[in-house]
Amino acid sequence: MNTQFIKIESPEETEKLKAAGKVLRAGGLCAIPTETVYGLAANALDGEAVQKIFEAKGRPQDNPLIVHISCMEELPPLVREIPQAAIALAEAYWPGPLTIILPKADCIPEAVTCGHPTVAIRMPSHPIANAIIRTAGVPLAAPSANLSGKPSPTTAQHVLHDLDGRVDMIVDGGECAVGVESTVITLCGEKPRLLRPGGITWEQLSAVLGEVEVDKAVFHALDKGEKPASPGMKYQHYSPDADVLLIKGSRQAMASYAQNYDTQSTAVVCFDGEETLFPHKTYTIGAPQDGSAHAHAIFGVLRQADADGFQTVLIHHPPRDGVDMAVLNRLLRAAAFQVVEV
Repeated sequence: MNTQFIKIESPEETEKLKAAGKVLRAGGLCAIPTETVYGLAANALDGEAVQKIFEAKGRPQDNPLIVHISCMEELPPLVREIPQAAIALAEAYWPGPLTIILPKADCIPEAVTCGHPTVAIRMPSHPIANAIIRTAGVPLAAPSANLSGKPSPTTAQHVLHDLDGRVDMIVDGGECAVGVESTVITLCGEKPRLLRPGGITWEQLSAVLGEVEVDKAVFHALDKGEKPASPGMKYQHYSPDADVLLIKGSRQAMASYAQNYDTQSTAVVCFDGEETLFPHKTYTIGAPQDGSAHAHAIFGVLRQADADGFQTVLIHHPPRDGVDMAVLNRLLRAAAFQVVEV
């Protein structure tokens, strides 16, 4: 397959938007920028087109997809009901990096939901993503635009590296602002439950809804045979080729522990100001308490460590609150839950 690569810098570039919309209406795959990460989009109402996403990514067939819309008017046909909690969240955080799980309407193909009676919906705030959805005229199913299990793409070049020749079109809309996938909350149980943390924090959700449960899978692996209710809940995910270890402890304790690792084959991911403690190659991801900076940087750093040829990556364990809850969630899976307390 010959993959078209186009750059769209403004939602005013109507001819380029029409080209992307044409690919999607015809049942093709188009990688698009969003504020979270790049997504691999297909017509969410076309089961055959959606199936191509799984094939292009090598994605497991039990891993459901998120449906993207451009405005609230597009939501009612996709779901059986819209509870007041969903309206409140949408008013507070849509468009933005928040996915809401609701009972699905019959028009949503089985390929999108992987057998679940629910569907995950979000409204991206990225102006190019929003314009592509409007121009295509259909809701778009779109997981991250990478090979399954690898670090998510935050630039169009990351997408090209993974999916060149596997998809019809890649739209370069610049670097993603948030850097980790959207927050996922389900409103289909007795209480609202956070399934995947992201740019909209648990604290922000709680401010709107009151009590919000945190699913055990946020910090722990799924039980054997348990079916993921949301993307990103697999045991190992977001992983570079290098072996990842999360190191929990003070900066001095981590520096002492890192001395056990060869400086040629091992890299260290740390916070600003810690890099001088290590003789290894270091990648910094921001100040210790700056969760937004950590989220923005982490996937690019993991990809760069692979590009630089490191076999092992030691990462300083981030906090568990705010946006860092999302960073920790991704790193636990990137490390296959290998955490060393020092």
